[in-house]
Amino acid sequence: MVSKLGYCDLGFAKVDIDRKKRRGFSEVIYCPGKTREQLKEIAKNIIKNKQDLLLTRLDKDAFAYLKKKFPRLKYNSQAKLGYIIRNKPSAKSGAVAVICAGTSDIPVAEEAAATLEIMGNPVRRIYDVGVAGVHRLMDKLEVIRKARLVIVVAGMEGALASLVSGLISSPVIAVPTSCGYGANFAGLSALLTMLNACSPGVVVVNIDNGFGAGYFASLINR
Repeated sequence: MVSKLGYCDLGFAKVDIDRKKRRGFSEVIYCPGKTREQLKEIAKNIIKNKQDLLLTRLDKDAFAYLKKKFPRLKYNSQAKLGYIIRNKPSAKSGAVAVICAGTSDIPVAEEAAATLEIMGNPVRRIYDVGVAGVHRLMDKLEVIRKARLVIVVAGMEGALASLVSGLISSPVIAVPTSCGYGANFAGLSALLTMLNACSPGVVVVNIDNGFGAGYFASLINR
């Protein structure tokens, strides 16, 4: 039952059915901390109310369980995203480049890239072009410069975002990752580097938050 204020009260969750009208995309389900039964009930209500379904940080076992209940559910295993899109959004005019520093950063980069694609954005993936071999980045510079905006995903010291920003005219959304050795402090060093970027035009999302970067980039691109 949808309330007059536009949400379904399930007791353990209040599903925001009006989110798409306000934000352009339905409420997204963050899976960790929820039981499979809770995920199923939330997803059922989203689908029943003719909304798009997107589940983030969905592990394979939970996906297998939900797939039996919702046969149309698709899964991106690298990004850990499950989704059912009722009506494919019209493609946005500008492409978004998603760049990551190392192979270990790909899962977070894929979360951003897949989120963008699910929301109807064309994506250019440019992976493993970190500052330890900057010639790899320079080789892709022409493609990057054509993007309307750029997401940069990096762990270790997180220097890639500032470097990319200094080479292009587009805005940069930086995503620090938890990849790195002890003094990386599970992504804190990359986060602080990105927050202190000397190149203007860089905004930073939380550590490992590829979804947040993809969502924000889609809002800008829309």
